[in-house]
Amino acid sequence: MSLYRSDPNALNMDQSRIAHCIEVLCQKGCKEVSLTILALERDEPMAEVQELNAGERRAVLHELQSIMAVYREGGTCR
Repeated sequence: MSLYRSDPNALNMDQSRIAHCIEVLCQKGCKEVSLTILALERDEPMAEVQELNAGERRAVLHELQSIMAVYREGGTCR
Protein backbone atom coordinates (compact mmCIF):
# COMPACT_ATOMS: atom_id res chain seq x y z
CA MET A 1 0.00 0.00 0.00
CA SER A 2 2.47 2.56 -1.17
CA LEU A 3 -0.34 5.09 -1.59
CA TYR A 4 0.03 6.09 2.05
CA ARG A 5 3.70 6.93 1.72
CA SER A 6 2.87 9.92 -0.47
CA ASP A 7 0.69 11.42 2.28
CA PRO A 8 2.64 13.85 4.49
CA ASN A 9 0.55 12.63 7.44
CA ALA A 10 1.55 9.01 6.87
CA LEU A 11 3.56 8.93 10.07
CA ASN A 12 0.35 9.57 12.00
CA MET A 13 -1.41 6.63 10.34
CA ASP A 14 -1.75 3.09 11.57
CA GLN A 15 -1.21 1.08 8.39
CA SER A 16 -2.48 -2.16 9.93
CA ARG A 17 -5.78 -0.54 10.98
CA ILE A 18 -6.17 0.92 7.49
CA ALA A 19 -5.49 -2.45 5.84
CA HIS A 20 -7.87 -4.23 8.20
CA CYS A 21 -10.62 -1.70 7.54
CA ILE A 22 -10.19 -2.05 3.77
CA GLU A 23 -10.30 -5.83 4.05
CA VAL A 24 -13.47 -5.78 6.16
CA LEU A 25 -15.17 -3.34 3.80
CA CYS A 26 -14.18 -5.26 0.68
CA GLN A 27 -15.61 -8.48 2.09
CA LYS A 28 -19.04 -6.81 1.94
CA GLY A 29 -18.95 -6.76 -1.86
CA CYS A 30 -18.53 -4.08 -4.46
CA LYS A 31 -22.01 -2.57 -4.17
CA GLU A 32 -21.47 -1.97 -0.45
CA VAL A 33 -17.99 -0.63 -1.14
CA SER A 34 -19.51 1.82 -3.64
CA LEU A 35 -21.95 3.02 -0.97
CA THR A 36 -19.08 3.26 1.51
CA ILE A 37 -17.11 5.43 -0.91
CA LEU A 38 -20.06 7.79 -1.22
CA ALA A 39 -20.42 7.97 2.56
CA LEU A 40 -16.70 8.63 3.04
CA GLU A 41 -16.73 11.33 0.35
CA ARG A 42 -19.57 13.02 2.24
CA ASP A 43 -17.76 12.56 5.56
CA GLU A 44 -20.75 10.68 6.93
CA PRO A 45 -20.23 8.75 10.19
CA MET A 46 -19.67 5.04 9.68
CA ALA A 47 -19.06 2.35 12.27
CA GLU A 48 -16.38 0.71 10.13
CA VAL A 49 -14.12 3.76 10.17
CA GLN A 50 -15.02 5.40 13.48
CA GLU A 51 -11.72 4.35 15.08
CA LEU A 52 -9.65 5.91 12.28
CA ASN A 53 -8.37 9.47 12.23
CA ALA A 54 -9.13 11.79 9.30
CA GLY A 55 -5.94 10.89 7.43
CA GLU A 56 -6.59 7.18 7.82
CA ARG A 57 -10.16 7.62 6.57
CA ARG A 58 -8.83 9.47 3.52
CA ALA A 59 -6.36 6.64 2.92
CA VAL A 60 -9.19 4.09 3.12
CA LEU A 61 -11.27 6.19 0.72
CA HIS A 62 -8.44 6.51 -1.83
CA GLU A 63 -7.63 2.81 -1.66
CA LEU A 64 -11.29 1.83 -2.08
CA GLN A 65 -11.59 4.19 -5.06
CA SER A 66 -8.51 2.57 -6.57
CA ILE A 67 -9.90 -0.91 -6.05
CA MET A 68 -13.29 -0.01 -7.48
CA ALA A 69 -11.72 1.57 -10.58
CA VAL A 70 -10.73 -1.94 -11.66
CA TYR A 71 -14.34 -3.13 -11.37
CA ARG A 72 -15.70 -0.12 -13.23
CA GLU A 73 -13.31 -0.70 -16.11
CA GLY A 74 -14.34 -4.33 -16.39
CA GLY A 75 -18.00 -3.71 -15.62
CA THR A 76 -18.12 -6.63 -13.19
CA CYS A 77 -19.50 -5.05 -10.01
CA ARG A 78 -22.22 -7.26 -8.50
